[in-house]
Amino acid sequence: MYFCARNWIFMRRFSLYILATIALLLISTAYVSAATKPRLVVNIVVSSMRADDLERYAKNFSNTGFRRLTDNGQWFTNASYDYMQTTTPVSLATIATGAMPSTHGVVSDRWFDYVTNNQVNIIDDRKEQSVNYSGGSGSYSPRNLTAQTLADAMMEYNDKSRVATIAIEPTSAIVMAGHSGEVYWMETLQSAWTTSSYYTKDLPQWITTYNRELINFSYIQKRWEPLLPYDNYHNTQVNVIEGIQSKNNKRIDIISDNSLDIKAHVSDEFDQLCYTPAGNSATLAFAKQLIAKSEMGQDDVADILNIVLDTPRYISHRYGPESVEYEDMLYRLDRDLGDFITFLMAQVRDPQQVLITLTSDHGTSPSYNPPGKERERFNVRQAEVITNAYIGSKHGNGEWILGIIDRAIYLNHNLIESKGLSLADMQYDVATFIMQLRGVSHAISSEAMRNSYFGAGYGRKIQNGFYPRRSGDVMINLMPGWIAEQDKIRSSSGSMYRYDTNVPLIIFGGGIKAMRREESVDMTSLATTQAALIGITTPTAAEGEELTILY
Repeated sequence: MYFCARNWIFMRRFSLYILATIALLLISTAYVSAATKPRLVVNIVVSSMRADDLERYAKNFSNTGFRRLTDNGQWFTNASYDYMQTTTPVSLATIATGAMPSTHGVVSDRWFDYVTNNQVNIIDDRKEQSVNYSGGSGSYSPRNLTAQTLADAMMEYNDKSRVATIAIEPTSAIVMAGHSGEVYWMETLQSAWTTSSYYTKDLPQWITTYNRELINFSYIQKRWEPLLPYDNYHNTQVNVIEGIQSKNNKRIDIISDNSLDIKAHVSDEFDQLCYTPAGNSATLAFAKQLIAKSEMGQDDVADILNIVLDTPRYISHRYGPESVEYEDMLYRLDRDLGDFITFLMAQVRDPQQVLITLTSDHGTSPSYNPPGKERERFNVRQAEVITNAYIGSKHGNGEWILGIIDRAIYLNHNLIESKGLSLADMQYDVATFIMQLRGVSHAISSEAMRNSYFGAGYGRKIQNGFYPRRSGDVMINLMPGWIAEQDKIRSSSGSMYRYDTNVPLIIFGGGIKAMRREESVDMTSLATTQAALIGITTPTAAEGEELTILY
């Protein structure tokens, strides 16, 4: 009996020892995996992609593109932006800096200067010029950006790192990049890759050759036909895709006034790159060349490549997220992503040295209006005229309204001061008046933003996007489903509603454990988390909490 008891105690202790050893080994392994810093970080932003698109269209995705990322990465299904101004430049700045618009200062792609009454564009800079091109891309720089981006932090930490950012639009490329690294976009006349003299005085020779060979044009197709049989598509609305036929009598909603004529929707090669899947293909092809030519990921110093895909935004805005065009674009992008990821993994000795994040700058509004229901569109110009007339009826004729930009009303401070009027009272009156217009759900004055704290609800979301030096005098939120009236635009972003704020977020590679995570994630956390994974200092203005990444 005594022997059996001693034997039982020995076996129990031995078992505990084995379990403790295994636990230590697991912890050690997790630590080693976490401590293995990536050599190449690739950030992919699919503009205007909703969070639920990854599940809605998953059945028709390949195993090498979106599903490879969702199945093998950490997929955060409840990631969102906690502010109203969900437009491309604002959210790209949030992704890049880890800060709210109220901190990073990007409230739109433009705003009014209250001193001069002139509009200021976020990237316009007369001191600079387009490199190797005399027109088609303008004079741009990041000088109006105030917060440090992840790319800036990377270059500050180690100036031997290679950092590059590419997009079709210059605003997307510059805002995502910040002040550092190589930054390229397509100029509009020849659809060739260019940059600003702020970043470099000459294009690398390989890019000059790439442009001369018109490689971007090779991705343009004369006809846009569906990639899959029509009955495989979820969406029914068709604008320009040709060859649509259903074998199962599936409904087809032809909503174009131009009989599926893509030429009526695009005017030149640059338009085709913006409004067809060719833009994604051309951008990812250029990204592959940039990685190879720059030998990114080839040494022990971490490199960063930012890719902003603007084409999905153009397509969703013009044709709507319910369109076959948008759905077909995603399927083609899925195949392009699969090819790109395969290429990417072949560039490094160990695939775990590659870290990929995929997200979006915002979603997009519904574009479908039920039969008999009036179009849910807010006429900005009409609102300006009516509001200006209202102020004029009380204080005399004048240009009281400078303009409305992205649901922000800018008042003429100089005129108000010259008349001896109270700016705060004027803001309050305008906010009260604008609430009478159809489509407006909320209106808050700048004075209220400055002197009140909104801890929850719509007020918090508007305040998180308020930057005193650049924001308007009155912030407007439209009712659900409403967007500003624009020619040839069926859908848009810029609201506080889930269809705009909730976006996909996947972190893939680097030994990260594959799993689906459903906790709420604020998108300010991405830059903070990436900095920790790379092992560099967090961007100076970052506010987001670091995500716990599991290995």
